Amino acid sequence: MSENAGNRLDDAPLSPFHKKLALYSSGGPFLDGYVLSIIGVAMVQISPQLNLSDSAEGLIGASALIGIFLGAFVGGWLTDKFGRQLLYTIDLIAIIVCSVAQFWASDPVWLFILRLLIGMAVGADYPIATSLLAEFTPRRYRGPLLGALVVMWFVGAAVAYIVGEILLQVGDDGWRWMLASATLPATIIVLLRHGTPESPRWLANKGRVEEAEAVLKQVYGPDVTIADLPDETGERENLDVKAILRSGYGGRMLYITVFWTCSIVPLFAIYAFGPKILDALQLEGGLANIGEAMITVMFLIGCVIALLCVNRMGRRPLVIHSFVWSGLALLLLGIFPDAPSGVIMTLFALYAVIIGGTQILQWIYPNELFPTEVRGSAVGLASSASRIGAAVGTYLVPMALTGWGVGGTMLAAAAISLLGAVVSVVWAPETRGMALHEAASLSSKPEPVGRPAAV
Repeated sequence: MSENAGNRLDDAPLSPFHKKLALYSSGGPFLDGYVLSIIGVAMVQISPQLNLSDSAEGLIGASALIGIFLGAFVGGWLTDKFGRQLLYTIDLIAIIVCSVAQFWASDPVWLFILRLLIGMAVGADYPIATSLLAEFTPRRYRGPLLGALVVMWFVGAAVAYIVGEILLQVGDDGWRWMLASATLPATIIVLLRHGTPESPRWLANKGRVEEAEAVLKQVYGPDVTIADLPDETGERENLDVKAILRSGYGGRMLYITVFWTCSIVPLFAIYAFGPKILDALQLEGGLANIGEAMITVMFLIGCVIALLCVNRMGRRPLVIHSFVWSGLALLLLGIFPDAPSGVIMTLFALYAVIIGGTQILQWIYPNELFPTEVRGSAVGLASSASRIGAAVGTYLVPMALTGWGVGGTMLAAAAISLLGAVVSVVWAPETRGMALHEAASLSSKPEPVGRPAAV
């Protein structure tokens, strides 16, 4: 195949199909942000009603993260084996069923199990939806559209805090309505996703050439053929998940896992127990929930700013700066936990805006750095590995607040963010301007930092 093979796809204009696919794919991150955030509000009623200890509170808060750890890897393996489109709706149906069942949860164990299952379904959607979007999207728009999925995570989180605050007024059963409320957006997303075509790259990789060509013509027009797909054989032939860890891809997997973990541990801890943290910082009751919603809006703004910068600034500078300056904001929160509430909110807002760079790259880097045959598995494996740290961190937050105080807890979060900065300085690659198969190739050389990339 010629050097320019695949350019008709990689340099295609952004079509209504791409926009709809990005919107429908964002449903998974929206639900992720919603279910992980609303538990923080619901815990205000759950803890006294179910007599939860700090340990039990931490387990329920971390249950969905543990589920994501299990579901992301399994979902990645399944989507590489059976295709992206088949699992694109099945995982959300599981979320609907388990969300409804949460309404009748009567003890901590039952609630933990249901949220574990919801987390598994959410985790499975990560590699499924992102692989499908990455394999259809032209190079110029791949970074922004993949990064935009994270924006929807924060939209889901913001909506969760608003819905949670409203449902708190329902009475003692408000928490049941909160946890069951994810059913409505999940149902809408399932209906919208119906009829999405399979990835032609995956079909071609499985030898289903005629089906791949039919999808190409459906999406890109009658003149596009299978010859326009890039050749991803050669050095990656017969690559499997085990080979990832034995080959040059092992280094990429290690970096993505560490960077992703350092990015989400402080963030998920803040989201799971945001009202409790803000209450410890003298922002009480409903003001704490409103403050958390405002911080979520700042997270959203930060992600939008990062989306505007990711092609101009490049992946590597963006992730480094994001870690450094957000870590410094957390450091100041840890050093001055008794500062006036306006200063506290300003520092939280700064953290929320600046961390946006690392958040959008959680979806961009993994999908760009691995080939089609293992893209889903690699994204799932990295997501699963990162959730180990996130789950542990979330579990420890209530005990950290009790034992270390809010200042010590924020110092620990700052140390994790600054570790992410150090690791990124050493290992972060640059993939902007590359076609998908070029970014995934071990023979592709990273673009030197500071040199303008073609987009």
